[in-house]
Amino acid sequence: MKFGLFYEISIPRPWTPEKERTVYNNCLEQVKLADELGFDHVWAVEHHFLEEYSHCSAPELFLTACAVLTKRIQVGHGIVVCVPEFNHPIKIAEKTATLDILSGGRLHVGTGRSATWTELGGFRANPDSTKKSWDEFVRCLPKMWMQETFSYQGEFWSMPERTILPKPYQKPHPPMWVAVTSPGTEIDAADRGLGSLGLSFAGFEEQEKKISEYRRRIKSCEPVGAFVNEQVATTNFLFCHEDDKTGLEMGKRLGNTLNALFNIPSLQQINVMRFGIAPMTVPEHGPCWAGRFAFSASRNKDIAKPPLVPKSYEKHRIGYRFAAYFPTECAASHS
Repeated sequence: MKFGLFYEISIPRPWTPEKERTVYNNCLEQVKLADELGFDHVWAVEHHFLEEYSHCSAPELFLTACAVLTKRIQVGHGIVVCVPEFNHPIKIAEKTATLDILSGGRLHVGTGRSATWTELGGFRANPDSTKKSWDEFVRCLPKMWMQETFSYQGEFWSMPERTILPKPYQKPHPPMWVAVTSPGTEIDAADRGLGSLGLSFAGFEEQEKKISEYRRRIKSCEPVGAFVNEQVATTNFLFCHEDDKTGLEMGKRLGNTLNALFNIPSLQQINVMRFGIAPMTVPEHGPCWAGRFAFSASRNKDIAKPPLVPKSYEKHRIGYRFAAYFPTECAASHS
């Protein structure tokens, strides 16, 4: 068992230059102490536009600062968004190789494809193609790191033959991971020989099932890189308070906020909004959950209704950034 730190870098309003600097400095002090205490990893997310929740939009800079201030702790991208509208694959290869050099070979490269419509919509990325673009990126990155020259012609990006520099310090290349948040992604990780980097809202029993399936499938994988990275990292949520009642109430509120952030909308719901297709039934969540329309918006009190949402659907705010549309007969239970 290894232990690490996982940073979103949350900064509450009101924002000031001094407050943001203080929060970043506090994070760096924590990482420096963690290195001295023997923690194994520090991970940093890549998020954009997620007000207050995460101000970590340039993780490569934060992780470079972590590497410079420490001696042994591993630094990890958790994750780099592998969607062309967010990051060009050549730049990913160059930046990660540079960070690996500066850290003395302590880098882990987590990959993923973004989880919120706030971010995907902000970059005008098509949610229907992000899995395919991610797959292209993770198959190209090891080759860009290892080969003297590289060229590529794909569906989502292309380049003529060039020498991509610098090359990583680690040979043949840094360990590669993929974010495992949506159902089935652990299978994608295993089939490609990638480490499973999980952010879990589920209980331990469900996590154990996913890890067992991951372990089983990775034994017969076809790795995208030069080696199989059979590792599992999981971030679980825990809120502690000296008073049980207060801890339970605040913990539930925090959990609901996180669920709203990561579950609204799903890619299926985006398709529902875009094309007006009737949503599929999801028995484990009940008919009201399965029948909702949802979209992300700003902090403004008035959130515009998507044009394809039926008139029979009513709007209900969830947290401070989202509104969800439920069938009228279900709306009362979600007020």
